Amino acid sequence: MLQTYGGEAKLLAGGHSLLPLMKFRLATPAHLIDLGRIAGLRFIRLEGSHAVIGAMATHWMIESSDVLKQKAPVLPETAAQIGDLQVRNMGTVGGSLAHADPAADYPTAVLALEAEIVAEGARGRRTIAAADFFTGLYATALNPDEILVEVRVPLPPARTGTAYLKFPHPASGFAVVGVAAVVTLDAKNRCARARIGTTGVAPLPYRANAVEDSLTGKTLTPETIAAAAESAAEGVDVNADIFASADYRRHLAKVFTKRAVQAAIERV
Repeated sequence: MLQTYGGEAKLLAGGHSLLPLMKFRLATPAHLIDLGRIAGLRFIRLEGSHAVIGAMATHWMIESSDVLKQKAPVLPETAAQIGDLQVRNMGTVGGSLAHADPAADYPTAVLALEAEIVAEGARGRRTIAAADFFTGLYATALNPDEILVEVRVPLPPARTGTAYLKFPHPASGFAVVGVAAVVTLDAKNRCARARIGTTGVAPLPYRANAVEDSLTGKTLTPETIAAAAESAAEGVDVNADIFASADYRRHLAKVFTKRAVQAAIERV
C-alpha cells in the first residue's frame, strides 16, 4: 500500500501523533494505512542477549512488562511517564519513535540503551542504530516506503543501574527536558560505562557524550556527577519557546542529568 499510494499516504499506529496533526491541518493525507490489525507487530519478548519489542506494542504493554522490568527497567519507567492512561493504552512505541517529536520520551531510553531500530519495506529488512535513527526535527532515517517493525535492546550487563527523569510541560506532559541514564560500575564502584540520552533540549534527541566521557573511570561522588553534568547541553542548539528559554532548558539539562545519574547508580 505504501508503494501504491506513496507520499499521499500516512501510517496509522496508535494515532496519538498523527491525528492531532490532522486536526490542526498540519497533515492532510489522502490515505491512512492502519497497522492496528497486524498482530505480528504487537509483542515483547527475549531473544538471546536482547529484549525485542514490536512496533505496535503500546506504552501500557511496555510499562507493565515483567520482562522489561527485570531486564531493561528504564523502558517501563519511561513509558509510565508518557501522557495519561488513555494515551498509554493506545499510543505505540513504533509510532512515537517514527514521529520523532523533539520532546518525546522514548528516544532518551533507546539512545542510552544503544538499541537498534529494525525497518522493513519491499526491498527487505535493515537495522539502524538508535544513534543514527534521529536525523532532525521530526525526521528519522526511515525511508518513505519502510515501516518500523521492532526495537532491539541489548540487555545491560551486571552492576548496571538505569533511570529516566523529566521536567514535564504542565499542559502536554511532554518533556521540557528529559534524561535517561544507564550507568555500569566496576568491582571498585568506579564508572565503567555511562550512556546518557537527552530529549527536549535540542531539535532532536542526543547522547550527552561529554558527560559520558567525564563520568567514565571515575568514582561517582556527588561532586564528580555535578561537574560532569555541566556539559549536559554542550555543543547543541538549545530550544527556546514561550514556556522555557534556552538558558532555562540548559539549566534543566544539567539538573536532570545530575539527578538521573545519581538515581541510576543508586539502583546498581
